[in-house]
Amino acid sequence: MSELIKHECGIAQVRLKKPLEYYAEKYGSPLYGFFKLFLLMEKQRNRGQDGAGVASIKFDMPAGEPYMFRERSVKTNALDKIFKDTLKVYNKLIRNGDVHPEFVPSIKEKFDFCAEYFMGHLRYGTSGGYSLSVCHPFFRRSSWPTKNLMLAGNFNMTNTKELNESLISMGQHPIFATDTQALLEKVGFHLDEAHDNLYRYLRDDGYSADEISSRILTDIDLTKVFRRAAEHWDGGYTLIGAIGNGDCFILRDPKGIRPAFYFEDDEVFASASERAPLMTIFGKGIDDINEVKPGHVVVLKKDGSLTEEVFREPSKERSQCSFERIYFSRGNDASIYKERKALGACLAEQITESVSGDLGNTVISFIPNTSEIAYFGVLERLRINRRKVVKQRIMEAQEKGDLSDELLDELIMKNWPRDEKIAHKDQKLRTFISSENSRNDLATHVYDVTYGLVKETDNLVCIDDSIVRGTTLRKSILRILSSLNPKKIVIASTAPQIRYPDCYGIDMSELGKFIAFEAAIELLKDRGQSNVIKEVYQKCVESVESDTPCSENFVKGIYAPFTDVEISKKISEIVHPSDLDWEGETEVTYQTIENLRVALPEHTGDWYFTGDYPTPGGFQVVNRAFINYYEKSKGRAY
Repeated sequence: MSELIKHECGIAQVRLKKPLEYYAEKYGSPLYGFFKLFLLMEKQRNRGQDGAGVASIKFDMPAGEPYMFRERSVKTNALDKIFKDTLKVYNKLIRNGDVHPEFVPSIKEKFDFCAEYFMGHLRYGTSGGYSLSVCHPFFRRSSWPTKNLMLAGNFNMTNTKELNESLISMGQHPIFATDTQALLEKVGFHLDEAHDNLYRYLRDDGYSADEISSRILTDIDLTKVFRRAAEHWDGGYTLIGAIGNGDCFILRDPKGIRPAFYFEDDEVFASASERAPLMTIFGKGIDDINEVKPGHVVVLKKDGSLTEEVFREPSKERSQCSFERIYFSRGNDASIYKERKALGACLAEQITESVSGDLGNTVISFIPNTSEIAYFGVLERLRINRRKVVKQRIMEAQEKGDLSDELLDELIMKNWPRDEKIAHKDQKLRTFISSENSRNDLATHVYDVTYGLVKETDNLVCIDDSIVRGTTLRKSILRILSSLNPKKIVIASTAPQIRYPDCYGIDMSELGKFIAFEAAIELLKDRGQSNVIKEVYQKCVESVESDTPCSENFVKGIYAPFTDVEISKKISEIVHPSDLDWEGETEVTYQTIENLRVALPEHTGDWYFTGDYPTPGGFQVVNRAFINYYEKSKGRAY
C-alpha cells in the first residue's frame, strides 16, 4: 500500500523585501517571515517526517556579529519541536528584558530568527541514514559573506560517486558520501572560484579594498556559478539556498523531474515544493504562483532584483514525476485534484469487468485516505456509465413499445454502485515497533472497519493509490477486509504496476521488494523460464562493467514474457490470505499506462512503471539494482 513509500522531501523559502519594522507595524510582529516559514512547512508536512531544519540570514549586521543561523532536529515531530523550542527562547528574552517587542532592532540583535531570509526543509531519508548530520539545511562557512552557502533540496543524484571523484580531482577531500554533501562542495568550489576571480579582476583594475568588498557583494553571479557546478549532475533535483550577502535562489533539473514553485510581490519572495501551500499561506491566486521552468535558476538579489535564467539546457521532453500527482502532493491543488479524479475514472471499466457488471451487489470504498479523491472519480464515472445504459435501454424499450413502470423501476433503481466508507484509520496508532513480527501484528489494528454494510453476496472494491511491496495487503488490509466476509475483494490501484526502482527522490530502490517483480520472477519459475533471470543478470553485469555508458534497461526482460493481466493475476494469488477461513476471491487490478497518460498528460515521468528512465544514470541504477537482487546484496544501487 502507498503508505510504505517514502516521500520526496519538502522545501520552503521566505525572503522579506521590506525592513522588519514594516512587518511589525502591518502584521504585528517582526517575526512575520519566521511564522510564514513555519506555516509553509506545516502545509507540506506530508513530504517529510524523518527530520526538519530551518535557517535564517540577517541582513546588514555589523562586522563581527553572526548573521547566519540554523536549527535542525530528527526527533519525533521535529518541525513542531524546532519552532516551539525556538519561540521559547524568544519568549524568555522578552521575560528577561533582553529584548523589547516594540523595538525591532533589539529583537534582531538578540534573536536568531528575527531575520530577512528563511529556509526550511522537511526530510524523508532516502540516503545517509537518519542522524542530525545528514539533515538539511547544509552550511558551508567562510569569513567572506559571498563564500558562505546554505543549501537544501528535494533530490537524489544517480552519480554521487562521480561527483565526489571530481571533487577529489580538484584537490578536495570530501568526508561525506551523500549526494547533498557532494552538491554542497561542488557549488561551494565554484562559488569560491567566482568570488576569487571577481576579487582579482577588481584588484587588478585598481579598485580600493572597500570598493572591492562592496562590488563583490553586488556582482557575484549565482547563475554562472550553477552553470559550472551543475555541468555533470545526473538526477532529479530542486535546490533552494542563499549566500551570506543575502542573494537567494531556487533551481530545478533540466527534465523537470522534481517540482518547484515560487511567487514574488512587493513584500515577499517565497518558494516551495508545492503550489497550494504558497496560495494558502500568502493568500494568492493560482495565477500568482509560478512554476520554476526545468533547467532554470531563479535568483533574487539582495537589492530585490529577480532573474530566471537557464543554467542547464532544458530537455525537449519533460519527465515530471507522475507520483507527485498520484500520491505525494496534497490534493488541495486544483489541477492535482482533477487529475486524481481522472485516475479514478479511468479505473471504472476495469472495476465493472472485475465484478462482472454486478454493481448492484458491489460496495465501493477506498483505502488509504490518500485514495479518497480517486474514489470520487471512480463513483462519478460509474454513475455516468450507468446513466448511459439506463438511457439507452429506455430509448430502446420506448421504440419497441415495451416501456413499462416495472421496467422503469428496474432500470432506475437497480445496479447502481453503492459507496461506503469501510476502512477507518486509527491516526493515534503508529507502527513504531522495530520487530518485524510485532510491527505486522500492530499493523493489523491500524484500520478499523465498518461492520454490517457488506453482505456475503457482495463484492467489495477498495481504491488504492499505489501498491509497491504488497506487504500491507498480505499481512494487514486483506485480513481486515476479509473479516467482512464479502464474495470477492477487488483492490484497484490508481497507479500502474511499480516494476523498477526510482533514483530521483522516492525511496523505492530494491527490486526484490516490489510485488510486481516478485510475481514476474515466480511466473518465470512456474513456466520453466528461470534461464531468463540468469540471462538478464549477465547483461546487467556487462553493462555495468562496460566503459561505454549504457542506455538500455535489461530488467525489462524479466517482464517481457508476460502480459500486465498475467502479472496482476499472479499478484492476486501472492497476496491472498490463504490461512484464513474466508473462502472469497481476491483480485488486484492496476491502472494501465495508457490511462495514466490520459489522466496525467503533462506528467510523463513514469520510469518506475515503464522502465524508461529520463537520464543516463537511471539505466545504470536499474541494471545495478538487478545485480544486487541476483547476488542477494541489500541496499540501494545508487
